[in-house]
Amino acid sequence: MAEQNASGKIMWTTILVAAVLTASIYALTNKSFDSAANSGAGADEAELRIQPVAKFELAKVDVAAEASGPKDGPTVYNSVCGACHNTGVAGAPKIDAKADWAPRLALGEDGLLASVINGKGAMPPKGGAAAMSDDEIKGALTYILEKVK
Repeated sequence: MAEQNASGKIMWTTILVAAVLTASIYALTNKSFDSAANSGAGADEAELRIQPVAKFELAKVDVAAEASGPKDGPTVYNSVCGACHNTGVAGAPKIDAKADWAPRLALGEDGLLASVINGKGAMPPKGGAAAMSDDEIKGALTYILEKVK
């Protein structure tokens, strides 16, 4: 009989422990209670706390300068050509090195203009500014030729 009481106590103890565990797990996983993560105000506060330090957006911007008319030679040179021709990047002849320009000057103005429009060596067509007109390119070329002659 003592064995029957002992196994009965073990059974009731096991049932009680299982019921307590089930109730605890249910309370922890039940979504009906209002937590900071589930409440509307708490969610807004959490969103504010986890915002990134900075945001980066790419957007296409219409250039207002194009609407104002064509650019003159010095402006085109300083905004496009000067990046390479002031420093000699990728073998570009420097604006102040007249000896570097001698073989190019032998092509004549029309030959140089064709080289700039179509690209030559490391220089892309129109110096990488494909939106420029041929007249703007010619103005920049005239500005360069005045400097190197």
